[in-house]
Amino acid sequence: MKLWIVLFSVVLLLCASSYAANPKPNIVWIMLEDWSPDLSCYGTNGIHTPHCDQLAAQGIRYTNAFCTAPVCSPSRSAMITGFHQNYIGAHQHRTEKEDKRPLPYGIKPMPLLLQEASYYTALMVSNKTDCNFKGDLGFMGKDWKNRDVDQPFYAQITLTGTHRKWQRDAVRPISPEDIELPPYYADTALCRRDWANGLEQMQICDREIGEILKRLDNEGLTDNTLVFVIGDNGRCHIRGKQFMYDPGLRVPLIMRWPGKVKPEQVKDDLVQTIDITATILEAAGVTPPHPLHGKSLFSDEVKNRQYIFAARGRMGSTHDAMRVIRSKRYKLIHNLIPERAWLQYSGYKEDNYPMLAEMNVLNLKGKLNKDQAKFFAPTKPEIEFYDIQEDFHELNNLAENLAHAAVMQEMLGELNRWRVSIKDQGVSPEFRAGGTPPTYPTRSLAEWQERVEAWKPWVFRKPEVKVHHPFAKD
Repeated sequence: MKLWIVLFSVVLLLCASSYAANPKPNIVWIMLEDWSPDLSCYGTNGIHTPHCDQLAAQGIRYTNAFCTAPVCSPSRSAMITGFHQNYIGAHQHRTEKEDKRPLPYGIKPMPLLLQEASYYTALMVSNKTDCNFKGDLGFMGKDWKNRDVDQPFYAQITLTGTHRKWQRDAVRPISPEDIELPPYYADTALCRRDWANGLEQMQICDREIGEILKRLDNEGLTDNTLVFVIGDNGRCHIRGKQFMYDPGLRVPLIMRWPGKVKPEQVKDDLVQTIDITATILEAAGVTPPHPLHGKSLFSDEVKNRQYIFAARGRMGSTHDAMRVIRSKRYKLIHNLIPERAWLQYSGYKEDNYPMLAEMNVLNLKGKLNKDQAKFFAPTKPEIEFYDIQEDFHELNNLAENLAHAAVMQEMLGELNRWRVSIKDQGVSPEFRAGGTPPTYPTRSLAEWQERVEAWKPWVFRKPEVKVHHPFAKD
């Protein structure tokens, strides 16, 4: 009996020392709203983001990271579960409260799985979760300081500043001359200033990220904390958020994990935001009850991945549907309702995008060039196919180019197989005919000109001056 007691004590001591040497990591997930990889470490002109740059230098910066949907609620629903949003019935933005259903197949949200694994789970800074399903998400509090002594924690921190409306940066204003507009935007004073204002807001968020990282340092937590900086979907500009071009789907992804991830890495692996979910659960030693669609960023499946996939459904009362498959070189977009314009009415965009008003005026006057005018067409092609390597801005649709027919058909086949695997229901006749009337243009030239004039005081405001947003709902 004494021998068994001694052996049992030794085992307990070994387990305790092993845990002390390899405690579960803390996890901090910093999420930027509506933001593409427009950071100085990604090469964006005019912006200064030293804290994100330093974090990237201390870990990995991914250059081919994508969300699964180009708007917040389906994208966040996918991220918090690790599954594509269509598979869990969370693909329509935003699902009305009375229509939300529990997660199927025994799926549990990631914070709940972490809570069950003895993590303290905190939803910090913003209470926004924006999930298109109902049920316990698993968050326990609003700050990791409320955890038990030595309890590992998961903190989900959403920085809302990069969501429209943007604030000017009085600390480091950005000159419109220092920025570079993509060629599908009209190069006007208003467009340049609006773009620069967005970059200034990101600089403010970068300082907020710096404060979070500083707190980890001050509390002695840095060495055992896995940190992510990501975007929930792409930038809130024309051809960005809500659409399937790279500016709507591509997001920043920076990961730091001292002792586990070597610094100064840049990777072009095809990764998605649901892979972060899988990586966190793996790092925490948690096995989900239902195999995830996302894969660990450390896995061979990610390193050898050939394609990523994404889907868009309803945006509020604006009905549309698109599916995407993308490799490192090519992208295929399947527009399931091609008879509708890209810019059919969306109250969100019309009340928040100054460039939209400016470019509508120019379009109706016939002053946009052919690349800028494409997005203002009254209908869409059913298939869009782009060679990203040769056409970074996705302006030259090769769907009718016979030289690309073989690879296009192969990708379309893969896209259709993926749609079956996620139980994609496609588009019903009722959905196709429903929603806001798709009349286009949505306003007359005079009405758009009036909107441009209303935007000017807001867009051109000085950093220190408060100006009322012309279309604020408050």
